[in-house]
Amino acid sequence: MDGDNSRGTLIMQWADELARHSESPDWLTRTYLTNAHHGAAATLTAWMQEAGMIVRRDAAGNVIGRYEGLTPDAPALLTGSHFDTVRNAGKYDGNLGILLPIACIRDWHRQGKRFPFAIEVIGFAEEEGVRFKATLLGSRAIAGTFDNTVLDKRDDQGKTMREVMREAGFDPAGLPQAAHKPENVLAFMEVHIEQGPVLLDENLPVGVVTAISGASRFLVTATGLAGHAGTVPMGLRRDAAMTAAEIGLYIEKRCSGIPGLVGTVGQFDVPNGAANVVPGKAVFTIDVRAETDNVRLAAVRDVLAEMQNIAARRKVALDINPTHEAKSVPCAPWLQEQLGKAIGSFGLPVRHLPSGAGHDAMAIASITDVAMLFVRCGNGGISHHPDETMTAEDAQIAANVFSRFVEHFAAKR
Repeated sequence: MDGDNSRGTLIMQWADELARHSESPDWLTRTYLTNAHHGAAATLTAWMQEAGMIVRRDAAGNVIGRYEGLTPDAPALLTGSHFDTVRNAGKYDGNLGILLPIACIRDWHRQGKRFPFAIEVIGFAEEEGVRFKATLLGSRAIAGTFDNTVLDKRDDQGKTMREVMREAGFDPAGLPQAAHKPENVLAFMEVHIEQGPVLLDENLPVGVVTAISGASRFLVTATGLAGHAGTVPMGLRRDAAMTAAEIGLYIEKRCSGIPGLVGTVGQFDVPNGAANVVPGKAVFTIDVRAETDNVRLAAVRDVLAEMQNIAARRKVALDINPTHEAKSVPCAPWLQEQLGKAIGSFGLPVRHLPSGAGHDAMAIASITDVAMLFVRCGNGGISHHPDETMTAEDAQIAANVFSRFVEHFAAKR
């Protein structure tokens, strides 16, 4: 691997500079169409222009830099990620997937190098869903699948998305024009930190994503019968908390040992609980994800069936409310192959792994084949947190792999 880390150092420097655009002076928070969001968009625009791209913002607020091909109006290889953040975020989630391609194009521009296709780097304006509780807004606009009902959603100040867009100078009526025509797109490749510990644990800088996992989520209320902790015999209890706990243990067991399958009870609450009271009510969440839908749905079926068995045995009622259902999005094998070759050309092992988190590629998959390159992150793989980190060396390796992928990219016939 080339010992020159100039691109990696630049990417890390840019990430630090972009993080200054925040709604809080104490931590990084950058939500859709706030002043901090506009500031970040302006900074990305300047860097794209300096790198030799023609830049525009579409009706959704996406920042799109186009590096023209050898012939004008050539079909484009799309890349990019989002520049909005969660509250109290890290610097690299989303941002890396914008900054890294800009750094690569910057070098090609200085070399006078062009390709038979155009490259479009997209800074998706909204992915996290923080301000209006609706996710993937930027990429759905690009894909032509934007749901106009979300325009009536309100933020914490009571403003609708429609109002906020108009105040920012964006016309919601123009959203259909943001959609890319599939015939003008060759593929989409997103670079992203892994947001997990697999690559870190295996001491690998990068990996090829096989699929973005589908997810099934539920909000469950268990209702039993409250009683005195000292006077209700164990065999006569209708304990809602222990019912929920047993369900959680079953989920852990059912989802263990199957590659790509995970199950989580992320929230667990005993309303009005007390140390000396048998819980009469428990509220908890279930999140089941898998690389393939058949594996996920089989696990969900088993979990729901066992929940009823556990509840019946314990004489506790369950109110099960589905809150989210998303199909898995496979990454195209032909793109995985080219990405693997790019990694292997540097003498690195080619590690394939699924993405348990959602990404903009999920939305873009409705108009073109997608691929993802995962980059190792440190601190145990923590993400969506200020302790999220990565190294300039890994940024450089990822930039080298991305460059090799683009330079040898063969469009699917």
